[in-house]
Amino acid sequence: MDVRPNDILVMKKKHPCGETKMLVVRSGMDFKLRCVGCKREFMIPRGKAEKNIKTILRESDKP
Repeated sequence: MDVRPNDILVMKKKHPCGETKMLVVRSGMDFKLRCVGCKREFMIPRGKAEKNIKTILRESDKP
């Protein structure tokens, strides 16, 4: 899956604050994500994150 920094991931499960959108801060073996709602940053293994991604929003996709 092609996930790049500054992409916004719409996840299947909600963050505890209720938001489903996460900003990709860093990608590699792990993803460093920032919740769009509460701005909390966390690391998650790539395999676990890829299973939970519903859609990817990119800057180039926006009008």
